[in-house]
This record gives sequence, C-alpha cells and structure tokens, in this order.
Amino acid sequence: MHENENQIGEQEHAGFPWKQVIGLLLSLALTFLALWIAVGHLLPVQPTIAIIVALAIFQAFIQLFMFMHVTEGTEPIHQILGIVFGIYVAFAVVGGTLWILAYQL
Repeated sequence: MHENENQIGEQEHAGFPWKQVIGLLLSLALTFLALWIAVGHLLPVQPTIAIIVALAIFQAFIQLFMFMHVTEGTEPIHQILGIVFGIYVAFAVVGGTLWILAYQL
C-alpha cells in the first residue's frame, strides 16, 4: 500500500513545475504593477493605497495556492489552521511595523 503511494508521489513531482513558474510570474507582475502605480504618482494617495492593498491580497492568495499548496492537505483543519496562522503573522508584522513607526525617535 505504501509503495503505491510513493510511486504516485514520485510521478507527480517528475514533470516541470509549471504551477510554480506561473505563480512566480504572476507574483512578479503584481509586484511591478504595484511599484509602477506607487512610483508613477498616477492617482491620488487614497486610491493608490487601495489598489496596492488589493494587489497585495491577490498576491497573497496566489502564493497560498501556487507555492504553499493549500489545496493539497490531508485534512481541512490543517489547511484552516495554516491560513489562520498566516493571517496572524501578517497582522503581527504590519501591526508591529506601524507601532514602531508611530513611536520612532
């Protein structure tokens, strides 16, 4: 039984990683689009921030599905816990950054 599972796992990983390449290209495109919008001063500040946040959220979902294999878990509870932990870390980093910036010398 375990031999069949190992053979299936080896066959899935034998091909070229198109999924990761597409995810990388999409992530790079979204990053450069956000940079172009921010540096180009094309829009007022509030719409620029809203667009950058929307692009960041979209990029986070791309990375979750393309690189972190959210859909390839054994049990749904592990996927949910991973997503919740990722959201916690993101808020901790952003909140900590804003806290440090608010009390800078």
